[in-house]
Amino acid sequence: MPDPEASRWISAFLDARAAEMGAARNTLLAYGRDLSDFADWLARRGGSLAAAGRDAVEDYLVHCDAQGLSRATRARRLSAIRQLFRFAFEEGWRGENPALRIAGPGKTQGLPKTLSREEVTRLIEAARTKGRTRVDRLRNVALMELLYATGLRVSELVGLPVAAVRGDPRMILVRGKGDKERMVPLTTPARRALADWLASRDSAEDADRKTGRPPSRFLFPGDGREGHLTRQHFHLMLKDIAALAGISPARVTPHVLRHAFATHLLAGGADLRVIQTLLGHADLATTEIYTHVLDDHLRDLVLTHHPLARKG
Repeated sequence: MPDPEASRWISAFLDARAAEMGAARNTLLAYGRDLSDFADWLARRGGSLAAAGRDAVEDYLVHCDAQGLSRATRARRLSAIRQLFRFAFEEGWRGENPALRIAGPGKTQGLPKTLSREEVTRLIEAARTKGRTRVDRLRNVALMELLYATGLRVSELVGLPVAAVRGDPRMILVRGKGDKERMVPLTTPARRALADWLASRDSAEDADRKTGRPPSRFLFPGDGREGHLTRQHFHLMLKDIAALAGISPARVTPHVLRHAFATHLLAGGADLRVIQTLLGHADLATTEIYTHVLDDHLRDLVLTHHPLARKG
């Protein structure tokens, strides 16, 4: 375990990130895990955050590499350490930032995995058969239609308040990373699925209310601590739906459906900046990777369908 001073540093840093930067809860949890691991590693070597120098940070990154951690994970850990030491410098706890000039391993920019339109259609149809009760099946279809219609992050999807979809809206307000809000449109199939789910959900809540159970403020209620369907539950459910659709579960995650939403929009002629807005990307460069996915798709079409390519 890290020493009390390390715990105090990490806690103060995370509080500042939450207050000043509006960092998302999942981001703060990742920073906390990374920094606690670094502090634990220092403590096992007899070191501390207050005394660690550049050599200690570099040795820790070598240790992470030896553990088999990916380049992206090592880059994220270095970023967290660098930010913590910058915070400590600004607070006057340290005289310098020992991680400032360390070159990170960098991230391998792989192209996002996606699904074809036909595969997404099969997933939505499979969702109609997934679930022990009609209520479960209506919920599952609403989840799938909503995710593909909007490209929401899974945390945004499961945490959506029921008030956001009351009144059959054409667009809904979503609160995303950094507490930033954006409007996303709903397709006709998504609105129809939501209407069916709301009718079933409200009937179930009316019955629960008679037993003293309070209504949920979430569109997709759950029994967990947060009061809504968990990301983990939805992830596992999606794997089952993929198997029912005859698609390898390894290829299907909530984020892959988000990629499918963006890629299919781009293939249909949507403007890149519109897709950036819909996805809630702060930087257009993040959205531009979908142009590479589309380029690969077009190249494959030429290689498999062009008569001269077939002759070759």
